[in-house]
Amino acid sequence: MRQESLFNPDKSSSSPLAYRVRPVTLADFKGQEHLLGPGKLLRQLIAEDQLPSLIFWGPPGVGKTTLAEIIAQQTQSHFITFSAVTSGIKEIRQIMDEAEANRDFGEKTIVFIDEIHRFNKAQQDAFLPYVERGSITLIGATTENPSFEINAALLSRCKVLVLKALTPDALEAVLQGALQNPKGFPDLEITMQPDTLRLIAEFANGDARMALNTLEMAVLNGDRDGKHVTITTAGLSQLINTKSLRYDKHGEEHYNIISALHKSMRNSDVDAAIYWLMRMLAGGEDPLYIARRLIRFASEDIGLADRQALPLTVAVFQACQLIGMPECDVNLTEAVTYLALAPKSNALYAAKSAAQADIKATGNLPVPLQIRNAPTKLMKDLGYGSDYQYAHDTAAKLTTMTTMPPELKQHRYYEPTSQGQEKAWQQRLAAIRSGTSNIRKPNRQMMRHKDCNLMRIH
Repeated sequence: MRQESLFNPDKSSSSPLAYRVRPVTLADFKGQEHLLGPGKLLRQLIAEDQLPSLIFWGPPGVGKTTLAEIIAQQTQSHFITFSAVTSGIKEIRQIMDEAEANRDFGEKTIVFIDEIHRFNKAQQDAFLPYVERGSITLIGATTENPSFEINAALLSRCKVLVLKALTPDALEAVLQGALQNPKGFPDLEITMQPDTLRLIAEFANGDARMALNTLEMAVLNGDRDGKHVTITTAGLSQLINTKSLRYDKHGEEHYNIISALHKSMRNSDVDAAIYWLMRMLAGGEDPLYIARRLIRFASEDIGLADRQALPLTVAVFQACQLIGMPECDVNLTEAVTYLALAPKSNALYAAKSAAQADIKATGNLPVPLQIRNAPTKLMKDLGYGSDYQYAHDTAAKLTTMTTMPPELKQHRYYEPTSQGQEKAWQQRLAAIRSGTSNIRKPNRQMMRHKDCNLMRIH
């Protein structure tokens, strides 16, 4: 379904407050000073009527739709909106062709797509040639990261503008403006304590729509005496006792917060780590997802610096499976606290990455003959297992035998740090690497276990 214009000067008193008091000029618009302040990019583009196709990216309730309406009004453009749910490819192309024809008569068309991330690839592609030719100016609004949700070809032809969550000061100004707006509460006299608007602004968490809805609910539930309404502290507290958290389990915020949790633990900031853990759980994240990431962290960022990290996180994963939420939140807190405070080493991660890089670069290097398995006479005749040295036949349990492909003989992967328990491995590895050069090659008697060992590993 398309709508010719979202701008409607006759806003019914039965409409929500946020709709009734929606700004119609840039002068009335609050927030986004980084885009609309004096001399800023978007204000200049609007003033000069040189608007390119735009993507407004920001959280809910920051003015994306409102700003699109104001642009349409100020640039005197034909304004069309599209719905991802009801707009088919055929309808999109038909309307785009009309817009292209109108351009020949000097009429500009702004196409506004709210929640453009909900349009599929085919729907997005339908707009592409018209954007490219300049037949339309596309304004897309999205709460999701455009890099992930919008086709690269379309995104490259649009300017992405990031809209920020509104500050409490900006929200308080929005609320004050709603009370003064003739279309806000025209038939009521409203009394409230001086800090009421500030409390609502802080509760709204940067969302103007939420702030206005909360104010409207406070007025509707206030103590009424004729036309006079008093907003009481008790009535307001019922509306603002729980903040709504922005958390999308499959969107950018999901990845942002798990990243914050990882980096807080890596930085040994235990308080920040616990905070981000609780943010994820409060947003409804699956505790098993978090537990799996903690298991990964135990080896990637701690490894042998603390050998209890991995078994602890595995045990916490099992605890989450057994008891679930909300009981397992304390188990996850235990794991996060332990990981944050544990000594850190990425030596294991670096080792596996270096080995992977060599494998990618060198391909399938053959296994050296001396460590090949030789269960048959033919394989023995071909030299499989020849010159094999049995480490248990030496006092140091070390031999001079090469087990790495010759092409990678001097390549080193695991370089333990001196952190925590890994220091012992550092010393052990140094002794191994220095000791092999002083080991005498085993004689034939020392190699008596060669064949049975090879059969055993077969």
